[in-house]
Amino acid sequence: MTGKTDKDFETSLTKLEQIVRELESGDTSLNESLTRFEQGIDLYKQCRQTLEAAEKKIKILSDSLKEIDYKE
Repeated sequence: MTGKTDKDFETSLTKLEQIVRELESGDTSLNESLTRFEQGIDLYKQCRQTLEAAEKKIKILSDSLKEIDYKE
């Protein structure tokens, strides 16, 4: 991942954690809770996409290491 992607992921994860805390506290109105829940879903999707991209990169790199090992 690039530095920007890392920062975006960390920022999104921090915001998502804050939303979870707010929703768990029960101190928000129904409408505010729904709005925050929607925001949380969007953040979750962003984080998930970033993690999936990282997993793909790791697989590609791991596979390339296996190829090097076989050639040696």
